Amino acid sequence: MQSLLLKFDQHLSVERNLSEHTRSAYLRDLREFSTFLASIFTPLDSNCLKQIDRILLRRYLALLHKKNSKATIARKLSALRTFFRYLVREGILTANPGDLVSTPRQEKYLPTVMTVDETFALIDGINRADQLSLRDRAIFELLYSSGLRISELTGLDVGKVYFDQELVRVTGKGDKERIVPVGQHALTALCLYLQERGSPGDHEPLFLNRNGGRLTPRSIQRHLKKHLLLAGVIKDATPHALRHSFATHLLDGGADLRAIQELLGHASLSTTQKYTQVSVDQLTSVYDKAHPRSHKKKN
Repeated sequence: MQSLLLKFDQHLSVERNLSEHTRSAYLRDLREFSTFLASIFTPLDSNCLKQIDRILLRRYLALLHKKNSKATIARKLSALRTFFRYLVREGILTANPGDLVSTPRQEKYLPTVMTVDETFALIDGINRADQLSLRDRAIFELLYSSGLRISELTGLDVGKVYFDQELVRVTGKGDKERIVPVGQHALTALCLYLQERGSPGDHEPLFLNRNGGRLTPRSIQRHLKKHLLLAGVIKDATPHALRHSFATHLLDGGADLRAIQELLGHASLSTTQKYTQVSVDQLTSVYDKAHPRSHKKKN
């Protein structure tokens, strides 16, 4: 089984060009499934895979339901289907047993979005001139200015920010690169931080921890919670909330949804629609202007 997982990982890396983060998630889910299989089959070999059917998969999903959300279960099932599809291609299986199991219906949710006032309070509240404060302000300015994923931000090197052109080149999901505009406030914050660091070289990490290593997403999450408290913003927001806020505030300002899709690096427009919200004010405004029986009369 382990040798199959290694070959599958190579398939994901070479043929599908998936990121290390995505591959690690696939393998983590598959190893969890392998542990389940080991409790049923002894020894665990390729012949056991041929005995996997809809009933066995439903038994596994029932076990997952005890401690996982529907979204997590759907992700794990997707990993299994992808693995089975690979095994069919390799001639190890004749059919994909994952196709016989339905995906759990997802809970609908609205992403956490900070208001403009809350966002400004967070960023403007970081006003000290020490290096760590300058770094944190630059981080939140850039997240909000360009709508980056937290993994995209932590993976940035200094040379990926083009100050003269007011652009940043990021590597997103599937190692796909895109170029995103950077606002003047974010560029100023980045300049102040990099000057305090002594103008590092292009190949050095853009954001460092206090020990001089590349900053991690977990550390940024911790710093965000601290600064939200200091700013008096009572909201359980993650760094991804700044990405949601970026998209939502652009939409509220009249930006085209297709443009927002490109800025966020989404492959499909439906994903962008799920990650953004149309404000009640904008909906009311559109209604008042467009509906012939709206309560507001045109002059």
